[in-house]
Parts: sequence; structure tokens; C-alpha cells
Amino acid sequence: MTVAEAPHLVGEVELAVSGMTCASCVARVERKLNRLDGVAATVNLPLESAHVVLSEAVTDQDLVDAVESAGYGARVTRRRVVNGSSTPEEATAGGEPRAGAGGEPDAAPAVGTEYRGDDLLHRLRVSAALTVPVLLLSMVPALSFPGSEWAVAALALPVVAWGAWPFHTAAVRAARHASSTMDTLVSIGVLAATLWSLWVLVADTLRPAGDGAGSGLYFEVGAVVTTFLLAGRYAEHRSRRRAGDALRALLSLGAKDAERITLGPDGTPLRLADGGWRTTAVPVAALRVGDVFAVRPGGTVATDGTVVEGASALDTSLVTGEPVPVDVTPGDDVVGGTVSTSGHLLVRATRVGEDTMLARIGQLVARAQTGKAPVARLADRISAVFVPVVLVLAVLTLAGWLALTGDVEAAFTAAVAVLIIACPCALGLATPTAILVGTGRGAQLGVLIRGPEILESTRRVDTVVLDKTGTVTEGRMRVVDVWGAGRRPAAVEPASPVGELVDTDANHLTDAQDVLRHAAAVESLSEHPIARAITAAGRSAGEPETGTPLEVTGFIAHPGGGVEGLVRRAHSGLARGGALNTRRVLVGRPAWLVEQGVTVPEEVRTAVRQQEEAGATAVAVAWNGAARGVIALRDPAKPTSARAVAELQELGLRPYLLTGDSEGAALVAARAVGIPDADVVARVLPADKATVVARLQAEGHTVAMVGDGVNDAAALATADLGLAMGTGTDVAIEASDITLVRGDLRAAASAVRLSRKTLRVIKQNLFWAFAYNVAAIPLAAAGLLSPMIAGGAMAASSVLVVLNSLRLRHTT
Repeated sequence: MTVAEAPHLVGEVELAVSGMTCASCVARVERKLNRLDGVAATVNLPLESAHVVLSEAVTDQDLVDAVESAGYGARVTRRRVVNGSSTPEEATAGGEPRAGAGGEPDAAPAVGTEYRGDDLLHRLRVSAALTVPVLLLSMVPALSFPGSEWAVAALALPVVAWGAWPFHTAAVRAARHASSTMDTLVSIGVLAATLWSLWVLVADTLRPAGDGAGSGLYFEVGAVVTTFLLAGRYAEHRSRRRAGDALRALLSLGAKDAERITLGPDGTPLRLADGGWRTTAVPVAALRVGDVFAVRPGGTVATDGTVVEGASALDTSLVTGEPVPVDVTPGDDVVGGTVSTSGHLLVRATRVGEDTMLARIGQLVARAQTGKAPVARLADRISAVFVPVVLVLAVLTLAGWLALTGDVEAAFTAAVAVLIIACPCALGLATPTAILVGTGRGAQLGVLIRGPEILESTRRVDTVVLDKTGTVTEGRMRVVDVWGAGRRPAAVEPASPVGELVDTDANHLTDAQDVLRHAAAVESLSEHPIARAITAAGRSAGEPETGTPLEVTGFIAHPGGGVEGLVRRAHSGLARGGALNTRRVLVGRPAWLVEQGVTVPEEVRTAVRQQEEAGATAVAVAWNGAARGVIALRDPAKPTSARAVAELQELGLRPYLLTGDSEGAALVAARAVGIPDADVVARVLPADKATVVARLQAEGHTVAMVGDGVNDAAALATADLGLAMGTGTDVAIEASDITLVRGDLRAAASAVRLSRKTLRVIKQNLFWAFAYNVAAIPLAAAGLLSPMIAGGAMAASSVLVVLNSLRLRHTT
């Protein structure tokens, strides 16, 4: 039952669940929760969480008890009441309200997550320290000494008992529910090898001559298997732990405190005697709709609202991913989490808590991640059938030998050989070794794969959706074209009141370099992102060989319009008549230039219009009363993006370009990298990017998404395969399945190739590990394999698996 299907939705609850290790754990928790009346639960293993939809009143304690009855820990992290359907006690009992302006869900880890990580690491370190001498004494005859077998036993027993304790407890928990997992195989294997070795050691010691002592000892088998699998489990834990960081990253984007303005009885802001605002520092969570708060230059907008005073250029890249700043003035809406780059603003809050845009993006990420069922592990699928079969075969072997021969020792030897030959060393190493080598090679290629459950998606992917800004393009504005308007009009600007502004070069032709130099000189005093791009372009162009630097005085910024300043060549002296050799230079929108009394020729208007229709940002440059040129800025495609798109197409993937930018800018970027116009989706709102991905999935496509911004996070989580640029925001990276560290789109093709090959190697490893068991178990049951030979065969299968995995080191 989904939220939409619930006839009487009364609330939603988020649970943190601890103790889950595999897909069967997820299934058991879901079964227990869904047995409660009025409960529809979805459990997520990577997030270690459960999302519960309530159609009847159910207390938090009932939900916790249901999870604990399945053998796992739980606590309520959030309860949302719909339309006040629940009583206040039910709404808060055992739960924790959402915090922060954005209303993001409590992203705290599940119960004991950090403790379990530290515990695994501690067990791994101790086990590794004890396993090394066990392995050396067992495998290197020259190191043995009288009684070394007992020393090996003493070193191995803590590893098998204490080090493998997480596997033993998980196996017991699974057995209580009549099921088996990978932990069951590990527990049975190491215990069988260790108990048999103890049996042989004691029996050989009791023999008068000690003949054959140590000939059937497999202490190193249990110790090595335990240590290897502890290492794999700890790496897996760390990977899963990071899966929930997307929501924590979202929370960190928002402001933590706000500078609230004290309002008078009529709702207007109150001022102090010195003219400043009367303010109070409050937590963002304390803001209410209608409150007015201040945003200083460089500060973060605390929550969604409307500007009531001031003007600024807002950097919205953290939320939208788009590089073009947004100029805001009184009456404009602003979004919480954006940053004021220059001006001081007073904003009246219109949405707070869970209603803000940042909170809604967080909800989309959480819902997409919770609803994406993790792919069941291949080893767990095999072990679900394999373990019961092995146990039955061992019992039948013991019974058969006793019935046919009556030889207890022979019967026990054959039964233990069956268990040892079935020890999941190769089966347990099949996935971790391939992942270890594959991810190591991926790190060299700039590709970080989150975990083995990601790999199956790469095999089926046929469509890749590429975010434009920061993924296909550089993610920052650059000057791409400068156009000079030719000979300036004959009419000169009327003299200023003091008669100081004259043009000493009345008949010169305005060239592109002149336009850029004057614009860069004025813009160098502005903090606006467009100004920084123009200034950088001017510095790159340098000064003409015969020119001198330009000096700027009288700089004025007009928010939402442009900038102006008085520009003169250094050391140029006075013009004829004693006037200053100075030009009044203005840079901004043509409409604003007209408001300033500047003549804008039709050729300038046409140039601006053509650039904007092509998706560029265009500003006009004027001096002495007339517009002289146009500067076009664009977020250009990365030099490697075209090759990256070609490689993706060679892998059988159809690329789409997805952006919130205009159609013109999107088409220019798509054509630059070889994406057809029909596969371009422009003007997509942040909340709708996940909808576009879902639509492609509904059409039957398996979709990969490549993005880098917060607005891409929900789409990355919704896609069958999410790839985040490492140069992007932490939210996008943590919501993805694969991270492209270098920020080079070519790494996306490398990621798909590497993931597909890693999955292929895992399947090969599982096949050989399973085939070895199928072939060897009958021989062991027939008494044709001693436990020692069984241990050797098991070691050989492990070596084969490792060598096969090492082939991934040569992937390109």
C-alpha cells in the first residue's frame, strides 16, 4: 500500500533500524511491521531505516516492538501527523520532531551504528593480529616447534569465537526465524573447521606416541575466513553508513541561525536611534511565517520568503546547480539556502519548516532512497538454498556411515569433511574481493562505486540523463564573445553639470578589445559573478602594447540594472580646454542603459537579442552617451564532454540533456557535445528532475543519471543508477550510487565499463565457488576426501576467486 492508496492516511513515521545485514533481514522487518493493522512499511538496508505509512492510529511503541520481535533494534526518528488525525501523545510518543528550517528528517544514524562500526573495526584489528601468526605457524613448517599446535589453537580460538561473534549471533537470529544467510555459512564453516581441529588435536595428544599429530588441523581456515570477512563487513558498513549522509548534507546547507527583525504593531520593521534595525539572533527553527529577517552580504537566506527591502545578486547554485546569479529586489521571492553575494536584504518569511523548497528537495531524496529496493545479493540468494542442503547432507552422511559401517570416527570425519568443503571461503570472498579490486581500480580511474548492489544496474542501463551545468558544462560563467558596434554616432553626450566628461578620441572605431577593456575596468570593482567573469576575461586579454592601464573612480552599482564608473587612462593628463580626460562607462541591460539616458543603437539591441536567443547572458557596454558593444557570457561545455558523450553512446546508452536553463542555452550545450535536439529537456524545475527520470523509467528505460547539484539529488536517487560529479555538492554525491571524483564526464563511461566488468567477475566467482562445492561435496560424503584435502580444495577455490578478481586491475 502506498501513500496514495491509503484511504484514511493519518500519519507517517520514520524508524532507524539496527542489526540488518542482508536482504532477508529487510524482508523479515517488513513482514513484522506490515502485520500490524493500518501499517504499510518500506525498509531500506543502506539507510538502515523504515518508512511507515499509517492508515490507522498506531503508537510508536507498537512499531518499535514489532521490529524488536524480529530480532532487530529500532527507534522512531520522526512522526508526521496528517490533518491532526493523531492525538498529541501519539504524535510525539517515542518520536523526535524534525529540526531545522528546512524541516529535513532526522538523519541520525540507526541505533548503535557508530558503535557497531567501532566494534567491527576493533574485532578486525585483534583478529588480524592473531591470524598472522596462526597462518605462519600452520603453513611454514620451519616455524613449527614442539607444542606449536596448541599455540595455534590458543591464538585461533579467540578469533573464531570472539572475532566471529557478529556472524554467530546473526546466524542464530536467522535460525530463530527458520532462514539462513551468508552469516549462517560463515558461522557453520568456521565452527566446523575449529571444532574438528580441536577434536583431532585432543585425540592426537591422547595417543601414546602422538602419531599423526597436527595432520588434520584447520585452525588457520577458521581464523583466515573470519578475518577476511570481518574486513569485508567493516568496508560494507562504512559504505552503508555514508548512504544516509545526503540528508545530513541537505540539513547543513541551510542557515542555522537567523537575524530576526523586531516588528512594530503595524508589522513594519523597527529601527534603532542610530538608524539600524532592531534585531534578535534566533535559531532558524524559531522563525514563523510573517517574520522579517536580515540577510547580510555573504550570508545565507534562512528560509523561503519575499524581499521587503534591499537588493542583491543571489548565488542559487547550491540549490539549483545553475551558475547564473539571480538579481532580487523588493517584491521578489527568495529560497532558503541561497547566498547573498553582495547586497543587504530584509526578507519576510513565507514558508518555514517542512514547507520550504530545501525541505521538499530533502523529502524527495529521502522518499526516493527509501523506495528504491536494494538488489538482493547473489551470495545470499545462493546461501538461502545452499545452507539447508549442506546441513541435510552432513546429517545424512553421518547417519549413512553409521548405518552402513558403524564406524563413529569415519562417520564423523566424513560429515565434517562435508561441512569443511562447504565452508564459504570462496563463496564469501567472491563478492568482497571483486569489489575490493574493482573499487581500487575505480579510484585510480576517478570512479567510486558505493557497493555491490549498484553493479547490477549498470548491466541493464540503456539511457543516461546528463545534467547540464557542472556536468556537461564547466559550471561557471565565461566571456565567450565580445562585439564592437563600429564607428560611434556623431552626436556626443551632453556635457555634465560640471562639464568634465569629454571624449578625446571622437572618431575612433570601437573594437572588441576596447569594449572588453572598459567593461572589465568598471566591473573589477563589483562583486557580482558576471562582473567577476568579465574582469577575468579582461585580465586574460591584457593591455594593448601601446596602451596604459585604465583607472576607475566614481563607481556606482545599480542592483538589477548594471554598474557605472568614470574611466581614464593612467597618466593621461588633461584634455584640451582643461577638462578631465575621462569617460563615463556603463555596463548593464539595454533597458537600464536607456533609463540612464544612453542611446542604444538598433545593431546593439539586435546583438543582445541574438545572444539571449542562443541561451547566452548578454550585457551592453556604453560610454559618452552611446552603447558601443556587447559582451556575451555563457557556461561553456567542458573540453572532454563531447568525447564522453561519444563513449557513452558506444556503450549502447542514449544520452539526454536535462537542465533548468533556457532552451537556447540547453541546445547550444547539447549540440556542442553531440546530443540530438530531440533529447534535450530544458526549463526543468528542481523538484521535477526526478519526475523526468521517472517518466523515462515508465517508458521502459533503465535510466542512469549524472548530476552535481542539490537539485539533482532526488533524480540521482530515483534513477536506476546515480552518478555524481565529485566537483559537485555533497548532497548530490551522497545521493548517488557512483561518484566521479575528477569531475570529468568521461569517467561516467569508465564507471559503466568497470561496473559491468566487476559484476561479471562476481558472477564468475560465485559460479566457480558454487561449482566447487557441488563437485566436492559428493566426494566428501563418500569418504573420498579427508578434511585435510577438503581444506586444501577450499583454499584452492579461494585462490582461484582472488586471481580472477585481480584481472580487474587492468580495466580501462
